[in-house]
Amino acid sequence: MGVTGRCVVEEERRVRANAREYNEKFQYASNCIKTSKYNIVTFLPVNLFEQFQEVANTYFLFLLILQLIPQISSLSWFTTIVPLVLVLTITAVKDATDDYFRHKSDNQVNNRQSQVLIGGVLQQEQWMNVRVGDIIKLENNQFVAADLLLLSSSEPHGLCYIETAELDGETNMKVRQAIPVTAELGDTSQLARFDGEVVCEPPNNKLDKFGGTLYWKESKYPLSNQNMLLRGCVLRNTEWCFGLVIFAGPDTKLMQNSGRTKFKRTSIDRLMNTLVLWIFGFLVCMGVILAIGNAIWEHEVGVCFQIYLPWDEGVHSAFFSGFLSFWSYIIILNTVVPISLYVSVEVIRLGHSYFINWDKKMYCAKRRTPAEARTTTLNEELGQVEYIFSDKTGTLTQNIMVFSKCSVNGHSYGDVQDMLGHKAELGERPEPVDFSFNPLADPRFQFWDPSLLEAVKLGDLHVHEFFRLLSLCHTVMSEEKSEGELLYKAQSPDEGALVTAARNFGFVFRSRTPKTITVHELGQAITYQLLAILDFNNIRKRMSVIVRSPEGKIRLYCKGADTILLERLHPLNQDLSSITTDHLNEYAGEGLRTLVLAYKDLEESYYKDWSERLHRVGSAPEAREDHLARLYDEVEHDMMLLGATAIEDKLQQGVPETIAILTLANIKIWVLTGDKQETAVNIGYSCKMLTDDMTEVFVVTGHTVLEVREELRKAREKMMDASHSVCNGFYQEKLSSKLTSVLEAIAGEYALVINGHSLAHALEADMEVEFLETACACKAVICCRVTPLQKAQVVELVKKYKKAVTLAIGDGANDVSMIKTAHIGVGISGQEGIQAVLASDYSFSQFKFLQRLLLVHGRWSYLRMCKFLCYFFYKNFAFTMVHFWFGFFCGFSAQTVYDQYFITLYNIVYTSLPVLAMGVFDQDVPEQRSMEYPKLYEPGQLNLLFNKREFFICIAQGIYTSILMFFIPYGVFADATRDDGAQLADYQSFAVTVATSLVIVVSVQIGLDTGFWTAINHFFIWGSLAAYFAILFTMHSDGLFRMFPHQFRFVGNAQNTLAQPTVWLTIALTAVVCIVPVVAFRFLKLDLKPELSDTVRYTQLVRKKQKTQHRCMRHAGRVGSRRSGYAFSHQEGFGELIMSGKNMRLSSLALSSFAPRPSTSWIDTLRKKKGCEGSSAGSPSGAADKTLRV
Repeated sequence: MGVTGRCVVEEERRVRANAREYNEKFQYASNCIKTSKYNIVTFLPVNLFEQFQEVANTYFLFLLILQLIPQISSLSWFTTIVPLVLVLTITAVKDATDDYFRHKSDNQVNNRQSQVLIGGVLQQEQWMNVRVGDIIKLENNQFVAADLLLLSSSEPHGLCYIETAELDGETNMKVRQAIPVTAELGDTSQLARFDGEVVCEPPNNKLDKFGGTLYWKESKYPLSNQNMLLRGCVLRNTEWCFGLVIFAGPDTKLMQNSGRTKFKRTSIDRLMNTLVLWIFGFLVCMGVILAIGNAIWEHEVGVCFQIYLPWDEGVHSAFFSGFLSFWSYIIILNTVVPISLYVSVEVIRLGHSYFINWDKKMYCAKRRTPAEARTTTLNEELGQVEYIFSDKTGTLTQNIMVFSKCSVNGHSYGDVQDMLGHKAELGERPEPVDFSFNPLADPRFQFWDPSLLEAVKLGDLHVHEFFRLLSLCHTVMSEEKSEGELLYKAQSPDEGALVTAARNFGFVFRSRTPKTITVHELGQAITYQLLAILDFNNIRKRMSVIVRSPEGKIRLYCKGADTILLERLHPLNQDLSSITTDHLNEYAGEGLRTLVLAYKDLEESYYKDWSERLHRVGSAPEAREDHLARLYDEVEHDMMLLGATAIEDKLQQGVPETIAILTLANIKIWVLTGDKQETAVNIGYSCKMLTDDMTEVFVVTGHTVLEVREELRKAREKMMDASHSVCNGFYQEKLSSKLTSVLEAIAGEYALVINGHSLAHALEADMEVEFLETACACKAVICCRVTPLQKAQVVELVKKYKKAVTLAIGDGANDVSMIKTAHIGVGISGQEGIQAVLASDYSFSQFKFLQRLLLVHGRWSYLRMCKFLCYFFYKNFAFTMVHFWFGFFCGFSAQTVYDQYFITLYNIVYTSLPVLAMGVFDQDVPEQRSMEYPKLYEPGQLNLLFNKREFFICIAQGIYTSILMFFIPYGVFADATRDDGAQLADYQSFAVTVATSLVIVVSVQIGLDTGFWTAINHFFIWGSLAAYFAILFTMHSDGLFRMFPHQFRFVGNAQNTLAQPTVWLTIALTAVVCIVPVVAFRFLKLDLKPELSDTVRYTQLVRKKQKTQHRCMRHAGRVGSRRSGYAFSHQEGFGELIMSGKNMRLSSLALSSFAPRPSTSWIDTLRKKKGCEGSSAGSPSGAADKTLRV
């Protein structure tokens, strides 16, 4: 034992049954689960510590400390502490709420009840009190409390059945078996005396592997994963079982796989952090400039006025005065990075999350499952996704298998033909086959070809043998709830579909015992003796049973993959094999999952000899698996072909359309699945990821590093040859030095299919870049037979080298690592448990909702956040830089332009709500157009709406506004007089004028920035203006002066200042000069270089006008006949386009008619700046058509 404490790495685990004192010396983890972060005592200090690890919070705390120093503070402390406390409080409440729900979840799990054997008596204990070495009793449909070694069960031979949906995402049942020596320990008295000791591997996250040894009564017994029940499983179809706790709590494989959730930050967050550092550097530079100015002014000018402008106490030199002035200006100018920015960002993200939660179009009524945003920090990144990594089973498909077609003795069944003998289309199908003759038929099963049922009724021996095989060769369990009501529990959905098909066609699997199988064949009960099951595994890819019929005939029935079984047929099957292969190719082309069926008669003498050898091998301790494989292989030869089955793994509704639209949005979709290559490729064709129009589909199946490298090299060469043939010589010279550029410029569409064993080599450090270059040049990538770890590695590889936003979507626990690794994780709440949902950032019930999540919510969130940030930085630079210009006219004395109440309320009251309304509600085009024109998604992928360039434009506009905001009133006030002839220029009047100008200008500016007006926008914008004037007049009122004479000294100043026409003319002039250039620039940009969203909006206006005209024409021309309005709301060509499957590109036709200019070539220029220049040369109209194709 290599562990004496939890701090030491555990090398092996020793567990003794019923010996808590012995096991406690190893200090194994308890079964208590803790995912919460705080308790009542630690919440405040720990949460504050975490919050002040944020640079922004620490920065504002530092400013607050500076403001408490009288010598440098030119503002009251409350201007900083009020916003800071507000931010800390809001964040603390949010964290406390999240942790409360974590506590609630932990308590719910930890307080579940379990029956523990203590002192020979079963006692009810909470899960948290279960310890390693305890023996616990489980009953049917109970969750497994910890990782257990199965000791015994209510079923014969110590068998039990479990559902592992929480672990591996599979809903089918699995079988576990106790080792024979403990299987007889059925009562508590025997188990209380059990003192066996288990020595096994230390805790790990490998769900499918376990190695250990049981030492008991001076004997040792090997243990494998087949003997283990893992935490998270559910006991099914088993009355009870007993297990020995091996791993508890955080050591269980479920918790080992959950891992820590990675903290995810958006690219905008990372950019904001960089920009804040730049702004802080700019702030320091401004402080240094003004401090130097102060030192020079005090040395040259201030020294002459020492009599009535003495230096503060402790200041003895101009240099020290400049030093203090630097810190004073840091305090005054700190509003370039206001703390309200971070609060506003969180509020906006919260609003976007609620919009996702409330979206009725993402609500699944069938499962009563709404979409859920499980995080509030990633919404805008949904508008920047470039790569989607998807699981297949349960994500793209429903994981519901349907028996669709079959081939029996060279005849194909399942296609329905019309009167002329042609295959009937889906809409032309007649009624399904009537199975009313069979009282045990499953009413949910449907089949469309009546000729197969006729063959059964006519006694076709081949068809009978075909369904007899399906009813016998399986591991399905049957449960009869009431007379004639059968419920099948299958290890895989495929098996369930095949046995159900046999059931409906008259071969009903009724029950089984360890040695018999009972089948009702066309109403007659027949019991077969089950002699052996040759089980399925991923290497054999087949399963067989050997049965003895009531007549005594011994026969082997086998079903498996066509690539395996067709090699094991008797030579007499050559012609039949050729016909069946044609049928298999036809089925595979339709995306169906296929199996081949065969049988073999065995001589009694041969079977006895083979059975004896099997028994000897089964009890051999060493190389057991290899010996078994050779024996199985021996008997599964020279079989007679019966036929083949074709099962449809139904795609989820809307999957092909969703993939087509996401592809048009320039999102690449990679499928990472544990399924075999044939199945994954079939589904790829079904969901239109792979098409017959593709130039080539590369399949990488190499088993060695050299083979994989060579296959990837050949694929790249073929794609490069294609690019050579398209690009001109000059361009080729230009790109010959960079492989990725050549691959990005390829012509044609390619796809890559790679197996798990090949992927393991491709992900090695010296080959990963080659693999990534090849894969990224392909339109579609399918990785088959991949492990959960490989899924995460593929995602990490793309994140590492492509610097693109990735999204992973899955529905099972085997997708958790991928979901956590990607920038955005999406869980499908479907057939396979909730582990994926719990680990995800967003969840919903159907893959098709991903389209709406990205193209509507994601795009809008990105657009809103970018517009919010641009405006926020603009308004704060316009506000703060006025202090900088004023510094040159006030002797650099750190005097503020505005009064301190305006400084406090500017970001909290006067300008906060309008920008929040824009950030929460704004949209450039309606949701229908976002879905109709996927090209609208591309600006987010290219990060066009908020980047360093856009930031500097906003800053430049803010500085320009601040210059006008200061110098226009300053110039006017220099010579202006009041109505009574008195001088207008005084400090408070100037402050009121500048502040009023600022509030009006930024309010007009946000009105220009708002693209979608709601009542809330109107209320917040005009309400904020009204609030400004109300507060302004209140602060200069007599009432406040009487109550607080020291704080509100300037009685009536606002009323007197704003009563002067000169002041209002100054405010109007300032607003016009600030806003008109912005309006002119936007008008010219809209006219000369419109964005795609501008073109879409223009198209909408034209359509509305046309509809109005059509309505008027219909109203004027109506003469009593009833005509449909259908022709006016649809365009010609829809029917043909829908039938051709190209309807997703239709919208470009409507758009191009309204966009004769190459209006969005800026997107394609950025997208294809490494692309083939020769292909982009052409007429402007051609460029526009290419750009606007959506």
